[in-house]
Amino acid sequence: MFKDWFQKKKYATIPIYDNGKVSNSVVNKDMIENKDEKIELNNTIKKEKTEIEVDDNIWIKCKKCGEVLLRKDVEENKNTCTKCDLHLRINSRERIAITIDEGTFIEYDENLRSKNPLGFPEYEEKIKKAEEQSGLKEAVVTGEGKINGNPCVICVMDSNFMMASMGSAVGEKITRAVERALEKKLPVIIFCASGGARMQEAIISLMQMAKTSAALGKLSDEGLLYISVLTDPTTGGVTASFAMLGDIILAEPGAQIGFAGRRVIEQTIKQTLPEEFQKAEFVQEKGFIDKIVHRKDLKDTLGKILYIHNGGEKHE
Repeated sequence: MFKDWFQKKKYATIPIYDNGKVSNSVVNKDMIENKDEKIELNNTIKKEKTEIEVDDNIWIKCKKCGEVLLRKDVEENKNTCTKCDLHLRINSRERIAITIDEGTFIEYDENLRSKNPLGFPEYEEKIKKAEEQSGLKEAVVTGEGKINGNPCVICVMDSNFMMASMGSAVGEKITRAVERALEKKLPVIIFCASGGARMQEAIISLMQMAKTSAALGKLSDEGLLYISVLTDPTTGGVTASFAMLGDIILAEPGAQIGFAGRRVIEQTIKQTLPEEFQKAEFVQEKGFIDKIVHRKDLKDTLGKILYIHNGGEKHE
């Protein structure tokens, strides 16, 4: 009798999952062994997968490598992943802040916005929602400023506003910016990012392709420089017009660049496309891009090009 009291018991420490909380509990071996049935430890507990809530104001998850990063570190790294170097999408204000010299930017046509010329259902509501989400009145911000002391006219498309689709107001703002560049004899830089023509404006949207291209044609006739910078994503009617008309075409690493979508092309040609299809590196191999530039080097690269174009002078 006393011998049983002092008999050494065998215990196992196993994790207990309770509503997503893990605690280590000591379980007697007799509790998990049965004469009729032996239960293995690994199969005793069913692990419940729990989703970790991440504060978007503090953390950001990379869509490419899945790493959870401090937002502050990502922002200090020009909004690129500190692990895999993925270039995250940034809005137009952030783009201007890291590209244009502080205090030199003057915005053009800030209050110009699209109407609903075709009476497309719920279009006004979509525009209002896009304005609230992006803080913009349209999908492009235009103006002039200096890059390392070199003056230029700049247009920055913002994918936060209806995926930077090109409607009549977008085309008009870009055209007016190019016309001002002609008046002031300044080079033009356009940061392209778009899902294509805006379907709610149909043929009027498609007309912007011709209008912007014609304006850039006049710029070229005057011998003025046009630099196109392709960012993620640059597709559709924007690719088919001013995005590919640059005297110099730059792109950010990994940016999606194309006309039709990958799935549409595969269904049309009945073939599987390469993994890297429509990526900036693939497009450069085909001769459509002059240089792929990392975001942290983009301002200096643009500044050098403008400096050379200005004949080695920084005009006031």
